[in-house]
Amino acid sequence: MSGIYEKLSPQMGAGFIFDRATEKRFFTPEDFDEDTIQFRNTAQDFVINEVMPNIERIDEHDYELLVSLLKKAGELGLLMCDIPERFGGAELSKAASMAISEVIGMSGSFSVALMAHTGIGTLPILFFGNDKQREKYLPKLATGELLGAYALTETGSGSDALAAKTKATLSEDGKYYILNGSKQFITNAGFADVFTVFAKIDGDKFTGFIIERGTPGLTIGKEENKMGIRGSSTCPLILEDCKVPVENILGEIGKGHKIAFNILNVGRFKLGVICIGAAKDVFKTSIKYAKERKQFGKPIESFGMIREKFANMAIQIYAGETVSYRVAGLMDKILHNIDKSAPDAQQRTIEGIEEFAIEDSIMKIFGSEILDYVVDEGVQIHGGYGYTREYSVERAYRDSRINRLFEGTNEINRLVIISTIIRRISSGKINISEVSKRMMEELKDPSLITRDIKDSPLSDAVKLTELTKRGYLYLFNKCIQKFGETLIKEQEYIRYLADITIAICAMDSVCGRALNSIELLGPQRAKIQVDMANAFVLETYEKSFSELRLLASSITSGEELEKDMKVINMLYTTPQSNIIALKRSIAQYFVDKEEYRL
Repeated sequence: MSGIYEKLSPQMGAGFIFDRATEKRFFTPEDFDEDTIQFRNTAQDFVINEVMPNIERIDEHDYELLVSLLKKAGELGLLMCDIPERFGGAELSKAASMAISEVIGMSGSFSVALMAHTGIGTLPILFFGNDKQREKYLPKLATGELLGAYALTETGSGSDALAAKTKATLSEDGKYYILNGSKQFITNAGFADVFTVFAKIDGDKFTGFIIERGTPGLTIGKEENKMGIRGSSTCPLILEDCKVPVENILGEIGKGHKIAFNILNVGRFKLGVICIGAAKDVFKTSIKYAKERKQFGKPIESFGMIREKFANMAIQIYAGETVSYRVAGLMDKILHNIDKSAPDAQQRTIEGIEEFAIEDSIMKIFGSEILDYVVDEGVQIHGGYGYTREYSVERAYRDSRINRLFEGTNEINRLVIISTIIRRISSGKINISEVSKRMMEELKDPSLITRDIKDSPLSDAVKLTELTKRGYLYLFNKCIQKFGETLIKEQEYIRYLADITIAICAMDSVCGRALNSIELLGPQRAKIQVDMANAFVLETYEKSFSELRLLASSITSGEELEKDMKVINMLYTTPQSNIIALKRSIAQYFVDKEEYRL
């Protein structure tokens, strides 16, 4: 996929807020190369033919079967995507790795097991291990000979990971660390061979350790009885005088937070697109059911409200898919330029991933909430049957709920988005004074905001996106003026700002992708993308301006509020689009396709 990188524009994290919509060329699924398509098809065939027929057995805790399927995935090369070739991996691009993750997303509990292994189970060693550790573990993790897990959460420290109470003390002979404590909700714990475990050395130095199954003092607790993803193994770890060799310290002593937070970023990066893959499967299942189910002498897919559901589901999936691959391409652009043999290659890779921490949290929130919306509508389309275990949508509904809790709750991730922006403003990485100066000039003459927008089928959508950005930046600046650095403690204000940040990212992304598709595919083949982008932006614009008005009225009052509302209303324009006609056209397209396929 190396040829595409020359076409992609470099962009800093959160650049979608400050750059003009469509100004930067970014990666989209239309840019997949043959290798990516081949890997994705291999993964899809494996999931459809070998995993899905066994999904009920997996959900009934047949871990022998689950492990055998994970090892089969290893034989097919599906566990080695992110591992460098020198450690036995395939070293695929992030976009290709994401494409594989997406199709695996339909497999519920199995996808949780596989992604925990390839992500949080493997990447801590890849990014933070020394050469001996990587040579010892990565080749076997790449093939599935060893299976990995990640143990961070404790009963008293979930979102507040650094409040962990598990302690590590150096033995008298200096050869071991003795760990005491427990970990909770550890995915793959029932069968994993290698665990990344966090503990505080001497009670205060938060540090990562590699612990192998069978280590004296390590006990695996009983399986949790979960609402969804029932087939994934989730157990506590009990550490009672657990002897871990000093050479199994992962990274630097006292720097475990760097491992924890960066690995969570990568987990969020993948989780969003996994949710989109699951949503596509529910969408397909729902169309199939609606074409077969008849009421009043007609298939229910012919009814307007059902078709509107299909349109809404497809539009949301399109937006989530677009944001996911955009971020994958941005990350690939940075990582592609790193000399893998350089002494600082590992550190630069970590910094490259961290650059898009805001986007990672956006993807996680956006993807998980899209999936929850799609599965809810899927059950509604199935009616009473959707509430029975006879239909797969019931399992999908239960399985989806965990994603808003995984990898940091969506509330925590909303805080991450805004706190990261605030930190980058404080450090000077985001020049807020320059942004504010440019914005105030535009507010004096709003025609400057839309003056350079090229005429296209997306012109109105691009205009609405740019107007939303200016309203957001205006009120973000007002929040900073009111609260200063204490803004991070004002969680209700942050919630509004985070939701509008997510909306802007998605609006900007669908506009750029649809315009790029016109160039790549031609206007006729790109029409469905144009329709979905226009529909998404139209509705998101209306919702965002409603939130901007509510936020403004919460920041100020009296004459100052009147002034702020004048600015917000100046940025609002009544869209000239027939949303019902757009959605009818979108629904017809997908009913004919019988699945999400562009």
